[in-house]
Amino acid sequence: MFTFENVYKIMNLGSAVESMPKIRLDKLIKRYGAVQVLHGIDLEMDEDEFTVLVGPSGCGKSTTLRMIAGLESVSDGEIYINDKPVSHLEPKDRGLAMVFQDYALYPHMDVARNISFALRLQKRPKAEIDAKVREVAATVGLSEFLHRKPGALSGGQRQRVAMARALAKDSDIFLFDEPLSNLDAKLRGQMRAELGVMRQNVHKNMIYVTHDQIEAMTLADRIVVMHGGYIQQQGKPEELFKRPANKFVAGFLGSPPMNFLDAELKSDGDQLFAAGDGFKLAVPSELAATLGETAGAVTLGIRPSDLNYDPDAADDVALDLRVTVSEYIGAQSVLMCACGGASVTVELKSETPIALGETLRFAVRPEGIHLFDRKTEKAL
Repeated sequence: MFTFENVYKIMNLGSAVESMPKIRLDKLIKRYGAVQVLHGIDLEMDEDEFTVLVGPSGCGKSTTLRMIAGLESVSDGEIYINDKPVSHLEPKDRGLAMVFQDYALYPHMDVARNISFALRLQKRPKAEIDAKVREVAATVGLSEFLHRKPGALSGGQRQRVAMARALAKDSDIFLFDEPLSNLDAKLRGQMRAELGVMRQNVHKNMIYVTHDQIEAMTLADRIVVMHGGYIQQQGKPEELFKRPANKFVAGFLGSPPMNFLDAELKSDGDQLFAAGDGFKLAVPSELAATLGETAGAVTLGIRPSDLNYDPDAADDVALDLRVTVSEYIGAQSVLMCACGGASVTVELKSETPIALGETLRFAVRPEGIHLFDRKTEKAL
């Protein structure tokens, strides 16, 4: 039976006495001809850390991972493992194991030979290879499929073959390139949960690439958000969710995504307000104190979960929203609403009575107010 309890034993073999390597990217640049896709990436990944590189398609996350693996050349900069430059080394000499998005299995080889491929390249003794294959196959629930070829397996089984092949190498660094993207929704959720348990118990360096912010938030010790070949922000999931560095990070992390409204900062006596089409919200004193004399055009950010239905809320702490769409998703409903000329999403409990076309008042949690410079999009 496939359980990660046994995976821990294999992956942690020998880790009690060995320190895990640190990985450092120093001003990493990647060019394809005249097109530059990575712009001086500086990043350090501590030992025993599960680092998730996340961002939209084309942001450079997979390119970064493939450069670490040695599958892409480095145009400029350097990759260090334990302060040793490795960008000139072949992939087989970097001490890495990788699980690919498309499984990257050899269709003409059966499961056993796919799992043992790296071991056979290392010319390990046949008895050692056979024992390792049986051990890893039992761990991931593939013992009865060892003589099948990949074409006779389901997507989930093929992903387990790819993971078994990585486990067989006993590497200290594991690289995952969107390993769950080809699985169906149910299996993807199950594997994500299992990986979440694994990252708490396995003492290995893991770098995981995904475009799915839910995977990033649930799995990572540290998230690295990328966009346009640059690192936008890095840190713990909670830190990035509550204190995004810019509008892109704020909008990318969170489901449903953060609402954005154009506003102007205006002072009225001792109180600072964010005023826009159909609203005038008081800026919390703690946030206002950090702004100083800041005034002018801003973007107001509010997460759907920071809007609470409250018909008695005061004008300066609430938004009046006209409900245009209501999506029932079980315990919660997601409302699409109109605020002036803008669209606002609200997340609330399903038992709240809602009628389409109705205008309702929602109080904004003070700590849920985010302000971004309209031009630079940086958080204020």
